[in-house]
Amino acid sequence: MAYEIKGVLIARALPMLRSRFGRFLVKGTRGRLIAVGHLLSGNFLNALIMLVSVAMAARSLGPATYGVMVLVLSYNRVVERILRFESWQPLIRFAVEEEAKGSPRRLQRLYCYGLMLDIGAAALAAVSAIGLALLFGPLFGLKPLHVELVAIYSVATLFNIAGVPTAALRLSGQFKMLAYAQVAGNVLRILLAFICMVTGAGLIGFMVAWTASQALGSILVFWVGFRALRQMGIPNPLHARLKGLMGDFPGFFGFACSTNLSLTLRVITTEADSLFVGAVAGSSAAAVYYLAKRIAKVATQIGAQVQAVVYPDVARMWANGNIRNFRAATLQVQVALAAVGVAMLAGAWAFGPLLIRVGPGVAYSQTYILLMTQLVAVMLMLHAAPSRSAMLAMNQSWKVLAISGFGTALFVAVAAYAVPRYGAIGGNIAHVILGVVTAVLLDVCWLRRARVRPVAASVG
Repeated sequence: MAYEIKGVLIARALPMLRSRFGRFLVKGTRGRLIAVGHLLSGNFLNALIMLVSVAMAARSLGPATYGVMVLVLSYNRVVERILRFESWQPLIRFAVEEEAKGSPRRLQRLYCYGLMLDIGAAALAAVSAIGLALLFGPLFGLKPLHVELVAIYSVATLFNIAGVPTAALRLSGQFKMLAYAQVAGNVLRILLAFICMVTGAGLIGFMVAWTASQALGSILVFWVGFRALRQMGIPNPLHARLKGLMGDFPGFFGFACSTNLSLTLRVITTEADSLFVGAVAGSSAAAVYYLAKRIAKVATQIGAQVQAVVYPDVARMWANGNIRNFRAATLQVQVALAAVGVAMLAGAWAFGPLLIRVGPGVAYSQTYILLMTQLVAVMLMLHAAPSRSAMLAMNQSWKVLAISGFGTALFVAVAAYAVPRYGAIGGNIAHVILGVVTAVLLDVCWLRRARVRPVAASVG
C-alpha cells in the first residue's frame, strides 16, 4: 500500500517538475549546449597553447623586458579596438530580419557593408598605431626604439578583418569551425616562441612570432567565414555593388557606431589599464599585472564565446516576439556561466601557484594574488555577458553603451586612486567594482524590458 501511495505521489509530481524545469529548457537547448561545448573545448585548447607561449616569452625575456612587450601589445590593441567596428553585432541584428525576406542579394550587400567597415577600420588602425607611437609614444612608456615593435605588430592589425566571417559562422551555426579555426595560428605561435626561446631571439623575435601567428589566425577565420557564406547561398560580398549601401540599410551604421563606442569603453578596462599600470608602476609591474589578466582571460573568453552562441538565438526569439523563451534562454546561460566561474576560481586557488612557478617562473610569484582578484571580476563579467546579448537583441545598444560609459568612468576613478597607492592590484580592485556595477545594471534593464511583449521588435 505504501509503495502504491508513493507511486501515485511520484506520478503526480513528475508533470509538475517537468513544467517548472521546462521554463528553463527551451527549444534548442541541446543544440546550444553542443555549440557551447565546441566553443569551450576550442577555447580551452587555444588558451592552453596561448598560456604556454606567454610563459615562454615571460621566462625568456624577464619581467622588465617582457613588460615592454606587454606595453607594445597593449598599445596596438588599444588603437585597433578604438577604431575597429564590431560589425558582427549589427550584421547579426540586421541579417535575422533579412532572412525572412529571403533575398540573397540583399544579404550579399549587407555583408559587403560590414566588410567595407572592417577593411577601412583595419587599415586606419594600422597606420594610426605607427603615427601615434611616433608622436605620443613617451606618454605610453614607449621609447623611440620601441616604435619599430609597434610597426611590426601593426601588420597583424591589417589582417584582422573578422566581423563578416564571424557573423557568417555564428548565423550558420558553425560554432565548431569558429572554435578551432584559430588553433593553427596559436600552434604556430607556440612553435615560433619555442624557437625564439632556444635561439635567444630577444624582444624583436617574439614580436615577429606574435605578429605572424595572429595574422595566420585572422586569415583562416576569414577563409572559413566566406565558405560559410557560400554554404548559406549568399554571393561573395566582394562582388556586391557599393553604391547605396547606407540607404539600403538605414540604422546599420548607427548600430555599428554604438557598438564601436562600447568596445572603446571596454578597451579602457581590458587593454589600456596595462598601459596605465606600466606608466605608474613600471614595466615589471605591468608584466605581472598583464600575466594575471592573461591567465584569467581563459574564463573571460568563455563568456565571449557563450555570448556568440546565445546572441543569434535570442535575437531571433525577440524578433519573433517569443518572450518566454527569450527570458529562459538568457537565464539558463547565466546559471551555466556562474557554475563555470566558480569552477575556474576553485581551480586557480588550488593550482595557481604551481601553474605560475612551472610556467613563467618564480619571478612572477606576485601574479597569484592578482589572478585571484581578477577572477572575481571575471565571474561578474561572465554573468553580464548574456545580459548584454539580450540588450543588443532588444536593439538597446545605446543603453548598453550608457551602462558601459558609467562603469568605465567608475573604473577609471577607482584605478586612478588605487594603482598609485596599492600598485598593480589596484587595477584588479577597479575591475571588481566595474563587474558589480555592470552586472547589476544590465540585469535590471533587460529583465524589466523583457516583461513586456514588444509592439515592433525591430524598433528600439
